[in-house]
Amino acid sequence: MKKPPSSAVNLLLTAVFLFSFIPSSHALGSGTTLAVTDASATVCGVVSGALPHRIECYRSGQVISVIPNVSFSTISGGRSFFTGLRSGNTTLLLWDSSNSSATFQRKRLYYNGSVPLENIAVGDSHVCATVANSGTVECWRISNTFELPSGYESFASISSGYGFSCGILKKNGSFVKCWGEREISSEIENGFRNMSMLSIVAGGEHVCGLNSTGFLVCRGNNSFGQLNVPQGGALEYSGLALGAEHSCAIRSNGSVVCWGGRDQFSFNVTQQVSFELIVSGSNFTCGLTTVNYSVMCWGPGWSNSSGSRIEELPLSRILPGPCVQSSCSECGIYPDSQSLCSGLGNICKPKPCLPQIPVPNSPPISPPPPVVSAPSPSRSKTLTRGLLAFAIVGSVGGFAGICTIVYCLWTGVCFGKKKVHNSVQPTITRGGSSSTSNGGSVSNSTPPSRSSTIRRQASRIMRRQRSGTSSFKHHDRAEGFTLAELVAATDNFSLENKIGAGSFGVVYRGKLADGREVAIKRGFETSSKMKKFQEKESAFESELAFLSRLHHKHLVRLVGFCEEKDERLLVYDYMKNGALHGHLHGKNNVEKSASVLNFWKMRIKIALDASRGIEYLHNYAVPSIIHRDIKSSNILLDANWTARVSDFGLSMMSPEPDRDQRPTKAAGTVGYIDPEYFGLNLLTAKSDVYGLGVVLLELLTGKRAIFKNGEDGGNLIRLVDFAVPAITAGDLVKILDPRVGPPEPYETEAVELMAYTAMHCVNLEGKDRPTMADIVSNLERALVLIDSSHDSNSSDKETQSLPSQPI
Repeated sequence: MKKPPSSAVNLLLTAVFLFSFIPSSHALGSGTTLAVTDASATVCGVVSGALPHRIECYRSGQVISVIPNVSFSTISGGRSFFTGLRSGNTTLLLWDSSNSSATFQRKRLYYNGSVPLENIAVGDSHVCATVANSGTVECWRISNTFELPSGYESFASISSGYGFSCGILKKNGSFVKCWGEREISSEIENGFRNMSMLSIVAGGEHVCGLNSTGFLVCRGNNSFGQLNVPQGGALEYSGLALGAEHSCAIRSNGSVVCWGGRDQFSFNVTQQVSFELIVSGSNFTCGLTTVNYSVMCWGPGWSNSSGSRIEELPLSRILPGPCVQSSCSECGIYPDSQSLCSGLGNICKPKPCLPQIPVPNSPPISPPPPVVSAPSPSRSKTLTRGLLAFAIVGSVGGFAGICTIVYCLWTGVCFGKKKVHNSVQPTITRGGSSSTSNGGSVSNSTPPSRSSTIRRQASRIMRRQRSGTSSFKHHDRAEGFTLAELVAATDNFSLENKIGAGSFGVVYRGKLADGREVAIKRGFETSSKMKKFQEKESAFESELAFLSRLHHKHLVRLVGFCEEKDERLLVYDYMKNGALHGHLHGKNNVEKSASVLNFWKMRIKIALDASRGIEYLHNYAVPSIIHRDIKSSNILLDANWTARVSDFGLSMMSPEPDRDQRPTKAAGTVGYIDPEYFGLNLLTAKSDVYGLGVVLLELLTGKRAIFKNGEDGGNLIRLVDFAVPAITAGDLVKILDPRVGPPEPYETEAVELMAYTAMHCVNLEGKDRPTMADIVSNLERALVLIDSSHDSNSSDKETQSLPSQPI
């Protein structure tokens, strides 16, 4: 087959990604974590790090802390004020920055606890936002002549300029619709007519954005050259910031280029600086640097005491994006995201997800290209037709080439025949699991009475069930280690490195030759009894089969494996903060200050993290998986206190929708095992829900799944029997962990919601238990309740009787 030209491959790759992203763009009237106001050249940002994620502003050489001192998700600035959307997105506040006082006067624009907002967009004097999910528009501080959208339009994003706003419709081809009280809105809408757009941002009287092919286009007033877009290819420009008379964009190499503004922006003062986002006032621009998330400002409307053309502001480190409860699976998360968000959420990298597109014949950070006028219509039409024909022909060849490469890499035939690891369906076992100090427990099980032939057949069945995917090597997703490497990493499996032990093996802390810290689970030394070896082999095969294809923020990641003679070892990411079990029940955790987990908000977050991991197994893994051994010792905590579900030695694929899973014998841990599963041998996803319910009760009470009740003569009692009656009777406070203490008023509702969720999880019959999606939803709501309630208490009484409608 003829090799497709590289340009055709590039065009195809570009086309594939173009329709899967909306670039991160910020401007005079779009919400982000950085904002400016014109009247007083005030620059504000949402501060990263320790909670709350408050707003901090810079004006006239002074840093000003904004009241209330609570967390915000996004902010946006206008001519003489700026707005902020509080975490939870149910409250929109406005601050007047035009006065000279040391504090900004604030006003509430919107509050509705059940109807959150998104996409705030501030123009010169008006504010608009979209209602979450529906995409309808709400606007404030508008005159009687300001014409609103008809009401039924649903917008994916919006941006505001001087007296107008524009948005991209969710339907109808992603076309642009504008509204407001000025004729310019009609002119701009007509300029974008029948043009499908990925993003738009507004300036004074013009709008720029990326069209569906990734090229930057601008429409509106061009009195100062603000529409004369520099020459560039598809996806060369991403983040945008528009002022009254100029436009700026972040290039693919991170540098910023500006045009218009009577050429006062033509000099490049930022050529050696890479930016994550930029925002503009009427005649100046500010940006957030990539290196340390500091803020720099420049332009003819920006003055500073040093006289330099660019100034770095003395603000705290600013968030490069809002902290969200998401795994950021599309594009990944920002480096140090957990630290920036204080462990409560992630900052997702802006789309597109493809690697940066280098500018031809230019260094990584280079001066902007000269401003050129737009090509003539005839030339543009000819060029467009030529490129279209080239793209169509080239894409066909490129697609075929890519398919060949993918097949080659996937099957490994290009590199010679390699050993294939046949994944085996998890062994049906019975028994309890012994906790380890770091939660790396390994469960007891009864060996299978199956020959190696039957095991190979089970392996083939398992592969056929993977939604039609063909057999693949788990090795390709997990590194292969030699025994010698792991012996060196653990100092010959020394006792000093032992961090846990279970019935199937011992867990050691290790340090690989490249410096990575890992946890290494080693099966027991070879036993003369075939039964013991089969147990070790089965657990090894099960974990390798599942973990090598599962990738989620809240699941412990498998790094690799070792399979030499009778040795079976698995290598995992090292979880610095050990197991949840150790923090709740460890001997040293007596005083309130002994653990970061002795705060209700953190305990709810840990519960939510674990729930999201299990939800992934049930609803998103293909085929779906039942863990079968959910317990606090199998919930590990990484260096950022993010919870991850571990130990898949007993896991099994979920049964078909119309069939029950009836293993030969039940498996799990006493105190956590589902009574319906143990008594009736009926395994469903609700068996994991029961185990999680017990973990939630542990988080609430601080007691073990089975403990000695001192009030009853020291007899053993199940945690479920101890806690559920109290929750049902409304006596929750009597059973709460005294190390945390009674919840504060702003925490009470959240803790109660977690308790009622736990109570339903441990219902005797699986049909009466909630799904994992329901549990995640409840815990997300509990976390929001703490944030919003605490924010309300820490501001002032104005939020205690807020109206449910915008004012």
